[in-house]
Amino acid sequence: MTTDPETFRTESRQRWEMVAAGWERRRDAMQRAALPVSEWMIDAIAPQPGHTILELAAGPGDTGFLAAELVKPGGKLISTDGAEAMVEVARRRAVELGIDNVEHKAMEAEWIDLPAASVDGVLCRWGYMLLADPEAALRETRRVLKSGGRLALAAWDAPEHNPWSALIGAELAGRGLVERGGPDEPGMFAFGRPGRIEELLDATGFEDVVVDAVEFEFTAPSFDEWWEYQFDLSMMVVNALAPLGPEETDEVHDAVAARFEPFADESGALRMPARALVAAASG
Repeated sequence: MTTDPETFRTESRQRWEMVAAGWERRRDAMQRAALPVSEWMIDAIAPQPGHTILELAAGPGDTGFLAAELVKPGGKLISTDGAEAMVEVARRRAVELGIDNVEHKAMEAEWIDLPAASVDGVLCRWGYMLLADPEAALRETRRVLKSGGRLALAAWDAPEHNPWSALIGAELAGRGLVERGGPDEPGMFAFGRPGRIEELLDATGFEDVVVDAVEFEFTAPSFDEWWEYQFDLSMMVVNALAPLGPEETDEVHDAVAARFEPFADESGALRMPARALVAAASG
């Protein structure tokens, strides 16, 4: 990493604290679109009554909540995130759904505060790729899994498979408003390189590794609605545009809008392809 890992961790945690409210507002739309990813992950760990399931980097908690129902009676979900505000979002959502077998904890995935061999399954949707040391997090994951316990993770495939986000990042990077990270540095597409996930799972001692891809799509009534969506979910966009005046901001908006024209129908509504890499393995 070009950035000091501790500095990176602190800044990353602060960013997630700041966007937690936006993720809470937008969680319904995100989960509707990404449900095929969550369902693949749940099937991969096969939760059973009495199991203890750990979700890392849970955000609003939706993937783990699917497992919580399946481990009743006698089982529980431990829903965790490194950002306290995200933990509170998940806590409120669990109350809303009436899920009473969930324990909420603020916890870093690189230092899992649980005993060895204490959980039957681990879920992590779009989390490991953002960490300063994903290998350390996967070693910790294997440590807390019982023998034969199952891990399921999801990460974004390469940028060309995810124009819904990559086009925005490309425009901002082209204007010098954000830095382009190295291929294996923490970030949205850090696991997109072919073989990267297999390498990490093999290096950390997992067995029976399976990697697949799940394709789905994001939709929006208009580009402007999609643009506003970014201000709730992405501190990259917020930080990149913060120094700009109104005219420059409008210029960026228009340039990004032009990049999204191929995904718009006659009414201006957007349908944007997305692709997640999903993986399962045994501890």
